[in-house]
Amino acid sequence: MGAATLMMTSIFPLLAISPLLAQDSNVEGRVTKLEKEMGAVQRKVFPNADSRFFEADIQPEQQQVKKDTSNSAVGDLLVRIDSLETQLATLTGQIERQGNEQRQLDARLDAVEKMLKDAKAAENTLAATPVNNITAAAPSNTNKTPSANTRASDTRRAAVSAIIKPDTGDKFDDDYSYGFRLWEAKFYPEAQSQLETTVKNHPKHPRLSYARNLLGRAMLDDNKPKTSLKIFYDNYKEDPRGARAPDSLLYLGIALTQTEQAKEACEAFAQVETAYPTEASGRLASLLKSSKTKAKCK
Repeated sequence: MGAATLMMTSIFPLLAISPLLAQDSNVEGRVTKLEKEMGAVQRKVFPNADSRFFEADIQPEQQQVKKDTSNSAVGDLLVRIDSLETQLATLTGQIERQGNEQRQLDARLDAVEKMLKDAKAAENTLAATPVNNITAAAPSNTNKTPSANTRASDTRRAAVSAIIKPDTGDKFDDDYSYGFRLWEAKFYPEAQSQLETTVKNHPKHPRLSYARNLLGRAMLDDNKPKTSLKIFYDNYKEDPRGARAPDSLLYLGIALTQTEQAKEACEAFAQVETAYPTEASGRLASLLKSSKTKAKCK
């Protein structure tokens, strides 16, 4: 009888522990799955984010601060769940902040776009108004030698003709490269015409982002900041993962600065830092810094 009692006493704790072990194993699997899903969500929502904003994955246990100094499996799970909660709060805050900034930027740019449309409509109305009772002065001498403007125009045409359009068989690359050469030579109107044709003829090309961004820059360099606003905005908005989307957002801010909309420009610069941290601290860092200074951003 004593032996049976001893045996039962030994078995009961094991029977009580077994469900706990199974439950712990189940929780372990669920936490691991959640950690992987969190990492995937972070990389999906912020594809350009670096380690300054998000951890690449859940850090090893020895790098985490443990609330429970014991080495129990339950204590480890609690630490990992705390880490998940912290990352979720950070991710939620980033998404809400970026969404709010995007809505503000969209609203301001919609207002700018409306102003541009109104100005264009007024310009077209003025151009269509008939001019009456104006007598043109007759030229005093029709046999004069060609004017300076005519000679300059001929010189320009010759210089533009000297720029060779590539013929590699890659239609997009040839069109874009020719537009780039015209822009590089500072023939901005000709570059705009060529790049507009490139964008029109290759609307689905993987490198369309390059052509639209350069089109905006050609307009900006041709002292047409208002016209360039829509080009830069569309390139960023329609293809935010495009290779030149960060550039277009930055140049959008520069164009806004030139149209005396410094507040909106600073919002665009802030969006560059938020949405494209790698580019903002890398290849665009110098231009971004000088542009923020010029716009007097805080």
